[in-house]
Amino acid sequence: MTVTYSSKVANASFFGFHRLLLRWKGSIYKLLYREFALFVLLYTFLSVVYRFFFSEHQKRLFEKLSLYCETYAEQIPVTFVLGFYVTLVVNRWWNQFVNLPWPDRLMIHISSCVKGKDEYGRLLRRTLMRYVNLTSVLIFRSVSRAVCKRFPTIEHVVEAGFMTPEERKMYENIRSPHLKYWIPVVWFCNLASKAREEGRIQDSIDLQNLLNEINGLRAWCSTLFGYDWVGVPLVYTQVVTLAVYTFFLASLIGRQFLDPTQGYQGHDLDLYIPVFTLLQFFFYAGWLKVAEQLINPFGEDDDDFEVNWVIDRSLQVSLLAVDEMHMNLPTMTKDMYWNDSDARPPYTLAAADSCIPSFLGSTTDMGSATIPPLKARPPILYRSFMSVCPVTSTAVSVPVGTGWIFLPLWSESN
Repeated sequence: MTVTYSSKVANASFFGFHRLLLRWKGSIYKLLYREFALFVLLYTFLSVVYRFFFSEHQKRLFEKLSLYCETYAEQIPVTFVLGFYVTLVVNRWWNQFVNLPWPDRLMIHISSCVKGKDEYGRLLRRTLMRYVNLTSVLIFRSVSRAVCKRFPTIEHVVEAGFMTPEERKMYENIRSPHLKYWIPVVWFCNLASKAREEGRIQDSIDLQNLLNEINGLRAWCSTLFGYDWVGVPLVYTQVVTLAVYTFFLASLIGRQFLDPTQGYQGHDLDLYIPVFTLLQFFFYAGWLKVAEQLINPFGEDDDDFEVNWVIDRSLQVSLLAVDEMHMNLPTMTKDMYWNDSDARPPYTLAAADSCIPSFLGSTTDMGSATIPPLKARPPILYRSFMSVCPVTSTAVSVPVGTGWIFLPLWSESN
């Protein structure tokens, strides 16, 4: 679902974004074409009726109404309300991405801290990692429509291998009216404590690190649940939507081209097609559509998060890390820079321009500038120190703490 175009804009160029304007998937055209077509049809209908079906008296009344709508529609604070709303929604959207529960930190800790290459050690590591992935699946089921379609019931979670039939019975026997995504976290903590008692985790600090990491993942899941529970206040969404659509309903009448012979101010030309009104609709309504798409990134829009991919990737990578890669190390050999004190990896010809000298500070070049000679200041300048500090013609000793610091005194030469 996510539309990626980073490689297309890696380097700034002349009209660098123009290639992006021709895309359809994830574009503003795909989001807005229905509303835009409806606006054009309504505007055209009113224009045709005004020009060809109204009597002269009806035309004068319509013209007064049009002038009234044009005058007072501008008092609707569309730009302010919509801009603030979209900023809020985009920040909320990004924070939800930042709080997606990734298992990478936990899988590294489990692989390195939970010892044992026997079958029980392997079972222990894989079970701990499965509980981590089960927690993610349970929270994603509650917030994402795509994941809920994939795992509509707990039975589907069992069939997918995230939960055993025995664990399902224990899960269902725990009576709670609340969402139970935290249960695998408790199982993880209890199993990790058992592994510490059995010596599979050899240090209490390692156990503490594991518990801190699983608590961090639980915090990510809680944050996603909180965003799903407490959204942008409905009243704010209603105000923004009403402001945008009320403005353009008034514009349907207020932006009509009126009869130039009537001498209305600003209506000297009859262009038939309101180019800038259509552009304004495209920008404002498109802005609102951006907020509509991003306000819940766990749906099935083009730019919503690929949560099912996150589940697949997390399970596959985490099981690899704690099982096949556990203590599976390559043979250590001397690196190619073993006897080279000035290690410099090579550049290809295409990357040669990236080889630049090290930055040593903005004042580096000042050392080569001509500095005028300095001489000692006369002792009379430091008469105020004489009663406390020993003063010579070239230096003053100042008490610092329990000792003295010797400060040379210089002045610029004439």
